[in-house]
Amino acid sequence: MTTLDWIVLLGTMLGIAGYGAWRTRHTAQLDTYMKGSRTTGWFTIGLSVAATQASTITYLSLPGQAYENGIAFIQNYFGLPLALILVCAVFLPIYRKLGVYTAYEYLGQRFDQKTRLLGAGVFLLQRGLQSGITIYAPSIILATVFGWRLDFIIIGIGLVAIIYTVTGGSVAVSLTQQWQMAVIFGGMLTAFIILLTKLPDHATAIAGAMGKLQAVDYSVDPQVRYTLWSGLLGGFFLSLSYFGTDQTQVQRYIGGSALREGRLGLMFNAVLKIPMQFFIVMLGALLFVFYQFQPDTPLVFNRAAWEQQVNGARGAEFRALEAQHATLHADKLAKIQSWVAARDRGDPAAETQARAAVAQAQQASESVRVQARTALAAAAPETKRTRDSDFVFITFITTQLPSGLVGLLIAVMFASALGSKASELNALGTTTTIDLWRHLRPLAAHDEQRNVRIAKAFTALWGLFAISFALFVSFAESLIEALNIVASIFYPTLLGIFIVAFFVKRVGGTAVFWAALTAQAVVLAIFFAGKAWPAHEIGYLWLNPIGCAACVLFSLLFQAVLPKRQTG
Repeated sequence: MTTLDWIVLLGTMLGIAGYGAWRTRHTAQLDTYMKGSRTTGWFTIGLSVAATQASTITYLSLPGQAYENGIAFIQNYFGLPLALILVCAVFLPIYRKLGVYTAYEYLGQRFDQKTRLLGAGVFLLQRGLQSGITIYAPSIILATVFGWRLDFIIIGIGLVAIIYTVTGGSVAVSLTQQWQMAVIFGGMLTAFIILLTKLPDHATAIAGAMGKLQAVDYSVDPQVRYTLWSGLLGGFFLSLSYFGTDQTQVQRYIGGSALREGRLGLMFNAVLKIPMQFFIVMLGALLFVFYQFQPDTPLVFNRAAWEQQVNGARGAEFRALEAQHATLHADKLAKIQSWVAARDRGDPAAETQARAAVAQAQQASESVRVQARTALAAAAPETKRTRDSDFVFITFITTQLPSGLVGLLIAVMFASALGSKASELNALGTTTTIDLWRHLRPLAAHDEQRNVRIAKAFTALWGLFAISFALFVSFAESLIEALNIVASIFYPTLLGIFIVAFFVKRVGGTAVFWAALTAQAVVLAIFFAGKAWPAHEIGYLWLNPIGCAACVLFSLLFQAVLPKRQTG
């Protein structure tokens, strides 16, 4: 990075964080600290909801996911609009009417304190884990690409988020997220435009011919991760649990000026989310086309780790793989050009034959890439902490963008990390204060400053926990899949509790409490059984409807066998 890049990066990040901390430094009321300003409009709510969900993992990992596997991941979001409509119709009005700080307060009112604590505990567990992932994601990539110390980046991101979140609470989160989203949209659009200027003719046709543009898979096989059905059903339940029961999102929309503002903010996301994600996966698919026409396309995108091995004791083995890849890549490029020429001539027979040759060449090239990644993982086990696809977009940024714009795109990564991290810390601190601490020791009714200090202390503690977890975490999945897998393990049970609370009035607290624990055990058993016997592993999205349905069914069963309705 050049001096200009550093000025853009540090000026953007520290400027936004400092502005948020300064503007909200006098937040002294617990209601404002936790819910935000009562004057917040729908557009601010909508941007805050979007920024909370779209972490750095979205912008780093998703283009690489599409580069490797095409745009099929977009099906993950097909159920989201319907889920948001249900949240607007059922969840949001109840939260607003009761005036709760957290979604789990409602569980205490509807059931009992042990069910409230269970709901809060499930949220704190899974979101606490995810808070470490959202710091780790940008840190590991940037540390590898630029040679920065991983621990310094993790600590730096964490501390910046802690400072302005603790200072201003929910008000600071919403305020800074507006500017962070502006940086994100501007940076990603800039990268996309530059990519378009570098693409060959017929780029989308090439991407389609090489299997990168299949957006919808109609397969009913539950082992296929992303299909129309898993997206509509599994994605619906995942989105419903996230937007309806996860405090990071609930806290973003319950504090607006009116019910209408919260609903409009959520509908803004219902309209925005799929196009935004489609834009990002298309970026990844077009990056694939771009690198097909580059003579020096990396065999492995984690160049820092690869170069270390090339210059190490096993250098001859790695250089041989590079030479083999270069030969196959040149052959593939020639066949792609032959296919394009046949397509331009309008020769269907030649086009079909050339397309088959391209597919065969791609398979051969990909085989060498798999060998290279396997060899790298064996020689440098620390590289297993990431997937090579997570380095695709950052490689394009650092090698193809001019000075200044590199800093802007790195600022996008940090902006999204800070935006999602601040929302998580705010929600974790609020839930701990309201659902745990207040349950043990009542807050002082006439000492708002003391109450706010307690909330700030818990927010800071969760920030330190996230930093500590990120320093030791590692994944076998791509980063964006790791985030969704953690959610799909814990969210279904939490959603099941709320579904029973809203729609099954005859079930009491004891029945739903034990049903939730049983359903969570079922989800964990299915997940770990799939890891033990991969041939029978189902796509993780299916855990969402399975876990939610199990919680509802067990609630009905347990309530039927209880001697009388249990309320506490």
